[in-house]
Amino acid sequence: MKLSFLLITGVATASAFTAPVSLTNRLSKNAVGLMMAEDEESSTFELNSMPVPAVTATFWALTSSSAMAAGPDWGLFEGKTLSLLHPAMMAGMLVFSIFTALLGFDWRRQRTIGDEISALKKTLPDLGGASSVAEAVASAEASEDSVLAAKLKAAAPIESQIKELQNERKSLADKGPRDKHFSQGSLLAFLGTLFAIEGPLNTYGRTGKLFPGPHLYAGAGLVCLWALAAACVPAMQKGDDTARTVHIGANIAGIGLFAWQVQSGIPILLKVIEKAPWP
Repeated sequence: MKLSFLLITGVATASAFTAPVSLTNRLSKNAVGLMMAEDEESSTFELNSMPVPAVTATFWALTSSSAMAAGPDWGLFEGKTLSLLHPAMMAGMLVFSIFTALLGFDWRRQRTIGDEISALKKTLPDLGGASSVAEAVASAEASEDSVLAAKLKAAAPIESQIKELQNERKSLADKGPRDKHFSQGSLLAFLGTLFAIEGPLNTYGRTGKLFPGPHLYAGAGLVCLWALAAACVPAMQKGDDTARTVHIGANIAGIGLFAWQVQSGIPILLKVIEKAPWP
């Protein structure tokens, strides 16, 4: 391309310095025509010859040769430091995802345990105003009502189960799984999306291209599942059980996909350790 430009520039430069019209032709014209021809040739010479060197110099100044095009300097993105940061973060976030999911199940347990307690209380016999089964049994024995006393004694295990569930609910409430699950889930979605973008950028900065494959596709799918789970939260807060089911399903599928993605990234990690320079 530049060789053609040089040839065109040379021809244009040569034509710009074309000799004036011969004297014989000029003498054949009248005085007015002679003056007009001289003015026209003079202006043509100036217009044709003057811009050529300037255009040529500008073109070469603004155009770099192929030998100069070494590509952008990505700095740390080309080195081993950020290349190893990505797999380290991914492995840590997998563990973080599991812990966040467990908090979610704790919150679900705290929220639904009340239904179990209510169902068990309905199976208790009438305690006759007593605050516990033991107190009702003592009252029945005092009135020598052996049938009622036996019935109340059979309900003692149910009362014990109710107390265990109440203690479990209190213990869960003290841990605050609802708020922790929400905050950790939000942080997980942010960091996951951030490093899902950082990974391909790092690969491109290191190699100059991307490598579509299972690892890249799994990462994209994982980000979509995180977005789906987050999108269900407003409906969940309004008591929508379908949204809760979709939220739980998306997160469980995401953890499975995450584990598989970490495993599929091991060969890439080994190549980075072998070939990427420090830092």
